[in-house]
Amino acid sequence: MAGHPKHLEDLIGIEHPVIQAPMAGSTTPELVAAVSEAGGLGSLGSAATPPDSLTEAAAAVRSLTERPFNMNFFCHETPSESELDATGVRARLRPLYLELGLGEPPEPAVPPIAFNEDRLAALLEIAPAVASFHFGLPPDSALAAIRDAGCRVIASATSVSEAAYLSDHGVDAVIAQGAEAGGHRGSFLVGGDDGPVGTFALVPQVVDAVDLPVIAAGGIADGRGLAAALMLGAAGVQIGTAFLSCPEAATHPLHREALRSARSDATTITRAFSGRPARALRNRFTDRAESDPLPFPAQLSISGPLSRTAAERGSPDFLAMWAGQAAPLAREIPAGDLVEKIVAEAEGISGRAWPPMPYGEPEHG
Repeated sequence: MAGHPKHLEDLIGIEHPVIQAPMAGSTTPELVAAVSEAGGLGSLGSAATPPDSLTEAAAAVRSLTERPFNMNFFCHETPSESELDATGVRARLRPLYLELGLGEPPEPAVPPIAFNEDRLAALLEIAPAVASFHFGLPPDSALAAIRDAGCRVIASATSVSEAAYLSDHGVDAVIAQGAEAGGHRGSFLVGGDDGPVGTFALVPQVVDAVDLPVIAAGGIADGRGLAAALMLGAAGVQIGTAFLSCPEAATHPLHREALRSARSDATTITRAFSGRPARALRNRFTDRAESDPLPFPAQLSISGPLSRTAAERGSPDFLAMWAGQAAPLAREIPAGDLVEKIVAEAEGISGRAWPPMPYGEPEHG
């Protein structure tokens, strides 16, 4: 799709090609505003926020910054509760429930976190600079309304085929999410744990496949990653795990402590927590390699009580500690300082005018 700005700065109106990933449950208005104030794009993880609370959350961001920010939503297919057979899952988790004194595992439920008419109405009222989507896109009619409200639309792809689909449906930029990324994989046309492609193999292929700005995500935590992504043709980067250690993030203390001691091999892709493939720090729950979980997001209704109870008792055994493979590079500094350091590091590496031209784009004297 020709005619799109080649740089994120032009597309979104930001100073630096750095997006803070919209980590639902860990982002706060303070984190979002700090990143945006530093010249990046702060992102409010909005998928699990009740529709009637979205306006309040956005107002909190706008009370702290006048700069652009992003709101992110999930576009998964919601299973019917009548279709859920939890017999096997409940039997396998029963020993853990009894160990924690929780009694029998509950009957499954489907958390209402999908992008629906109520969330669309709230998004149109708020009209943030950017609306982003995971697990695909909302219907074309909703996308048209979002664009009419003045929002740029970006979405995640974990393969070239997904990137092409997003381009064909009119997004303004594609997030190329590699296998190294923490949290849920954004797959919607391919199996999320079926031979996922690494970030620095995926990015140039997506750059070649779509005539849109491409945002690299997965395994990027510092200026080296930003500089490398730009040289591969990306227009910018989306960074998540590195922001979890910032004081503004709502990261659970047990999660923070685990990040401090994390090594590059400390993560695994698991479906045990939610039913969809997601990268998290290993713990007792991920090591169980839960087989045949309930479909997303119903599995959350079974794993959730274990996570909450163990965390309340000071144990990370069953806590979903989302993290990417670059977790050891995280720095415990304010979010605005982190953005500035990442940009300064990349500038130092580039050795020329900032930002460096993407690969294959000619420089003009």
